[in-house]
Amino acid sequence: MNTAAVVVTIVGSVLTLTGVAFTARATTRAAQATARANTAAAQAAAEPSQRAEDRAAFEAIKAELRTELNATREEVKGLRALVRSFAWYVGELTSQMRGHGIEPPAPPSRIDEYNRTGV
Repeated sequence: MNTAAVVVTIVGSVLTLTGVAFTARATTRAAQATARANTAAAQAAAEPSQRAEDRAAFEAIKAELRTELNATREEVKGLRALVRSFAWYVGELTSQMRGHGIEPPAPPSRIDEYNRTGV
């Protein structure tokens, strides 16, 4: 083999190795870019599903709170009716005591306030 053929062979080999290195690096970068694109696509595809799940959870919590609120309102209505009944009953007992000449003890300030304001 002559010198020129050896030089061409060596230069060709170096260029081939350089090309292989650039190709491998480009392939790796392309694979990384594809992986990032796939991840972004998966997140974008999952977002509507996640929003639907969040919405369903919110609706369930809202329904539970509504049920509890309605139960609390009914309980408050019942307690108010009970307080009014007690107030009427105590008023009747007080009137009977006074009718028999017995002066009842003064009510606590909170009861006096309720009798004045109804609250």
